[in-house]
Amino acid sequence: MTEKQTGQGRDQDKERSEQMVHELVQRIDSHPGDADAYYELATVLVDLNSFAQAEELLMKALGLFAAQPAAVEKLHYGLGNVYYAAQDYTKAIAEFDQLGAQLKGAGYLMMAQSYMASGDHKRALVFGLTALGSQPKDIATLQVVAENLLALGNMDQAAQYYDQVLALDDQNGRANFDRGLVAMVQGEDYGPYFKAAKALDPQYFEKGQKKLADIERFIQTQKNETKE
Repeated sequence: MTEKQTGQGRDQDKERSEQMVHELVQRIDSHPGDADAYYELATVLVDLNSFAQAEELLMKALGLFAAQPAAVEKLHYGLGNVYYAAQDYTKAIAEFDQLGAQLKGAGYLMMAQSYMASGDHKRALVFGLTALGSQPKDIATLQVVAENLLALGNMDQAAQYYDQVLALDDQNGRANFDRGLVAMVQGEDYGPYFKAAKALDPQYFEKGQKKLADIERFIQTQKNETKE
């Protein structure tokens, strides 16, 4: 895809999002008691990087629907996603941490992702495993657990979780690439994983070259230490 085509695609996505904003504003005007419309509008505003507007909208909605516990929980989840997208992970975690049973699993997953994004892989792993308790076959949760295990150097366990991800979704380019890294460290055949990753998610494969170089250096260092 050329740069021009990519730019046209972005413009079209922006136009669609702006049209959705218009439609959702009209929906709120005609049905002010529709909490889902506020949630959906905030989601579209996040897509447009209008984080302050999305936050303001959800704060207003939390006041309007204070007497509806299910709506309040969903709006807090939406607000957590606004903060997460804006990279304000402390505020995001505070929102996800107060969710009730209905969204607890999704909240724990987002807490794991928030801690992971802020570089705290140990806490991210704890919340990822907690989320997995209520959604053991959720691909995103399994992948978050695997990625944090990889970051912490727990290769045997990382391999087990990546294998679960790929059993559920063998077209997952990111998981294929990271499973290849684990295989490389463990002295296994990693070629098929990297081949699949390159075909399925070339962008992640390219971005992963630094990881690959770091792993290769680590393996070489280990070999040199063994020789000594």
